Amino acid sequence: YLMIKGCVIGAKKRVLTLRRSLIPQTKKMATEEIKLKFIDTSSKMGHGRFQTSEEKLKFYGRVKA
Repeated sequence: YLMIKGCVIGAKKRVLTLRRSLIPQTKKMATEEIKLKFIDTSSKMGHGRFQTSEEKLKFYGRVKA
């Protein structure tokens, strides 16, 4: 997976072309080590409100069939 800082306009499954930087990054923010603890997979646009199906079941409870 690839995490992009900021936003990408276009469709949800837009194809992105990635390339190496032309100028080497020297800023501290660009070169510091990142320790990732949690990635939120729910979307702000309403697609994917819950992280897991257990979380969804806990919120909604049992529903009539």
